Amino acid sequence: MSTIVQFEVPFDGMALKADHYVGRDSNRILYVHGAGQSSRHGHRLVRGTLQQRGLGSVCFDCIGHGETGGTLAQSSVASRTRQAAAVAAAHALPQPLAVFGASMGAYNAIRLTQSQQVDALVLMVPGVYTPSAYEVPFGPDFSAVIRRERSWSDSDAWEILSHFEGRLLVIAAEHDATIPLEIPERLVDAARRAESRVLHVVKGAEHNRMWSLLQETPADFDAAIDMVVATVNGGRQ
Repeated sequence: MSTIVQFEVPFDGMALKADHYVGRDSNRILYVHGAGQSSRHGHRLVRGTLQQRGLGSVCFDCIGHGETGGTLAQSSVASRTRQAAAVAAAHALPQPLAVFGASMGAYNAIRLTQSQQVDALVLMVPGVYTPSAYEVPFGPDFSAVIRRERSWSDSDAWEILSHFEGRLLVIAAEHDATIPLEIPERLVDAARRAESRVLHVVKGAEHNRMWSLLQETPADFDAAIDMVVATVNGGRQ
């Protein structure tokens, strides 16, 4: 029987709602969801499958999302990174961490490599941001910055990843109307010191429909999960 432990973490006067899909073999995955209407519950398919493979994960609802509540104006991209670090510390996740990030969460995952011991990064439909947007509260001012043409091109993500020496897996959607393929390609190219770096483009997938599409073809779904497991385990069984 799969065990899911609910918990919460105090942060800036709020309580971050989180859960731990308890793994049989490993429990060092920290999972950061995306923006918009995203929440931790949108990632149950992947986390549940990994749990069946023995890999446990912790995920939380960022401020302004899901059960944590609050407003997006109370948060920022930088705050999300600090929230993730607070959850990892409160739940005493064993390091080195394996950090997963989806969409905006991918940039948080990259940023976490600067403050945490991380030996595996799994970035899904990854978004990256210009440093000038990092501390700006979500709202009109943030939107104005990121909606500039190719605002992401001067992101510090490339420089940060150039120092990463762990394993990197970037999973992109072929028909992503939100994230141009140039971004995942540049992320993989930047990680030149990485122990391994893989770009997997899911054919026919869209930004918000990747894993559910893969699930329609079990062999493709299993192959993608195998890549994830290999990245986390680094060849260890």
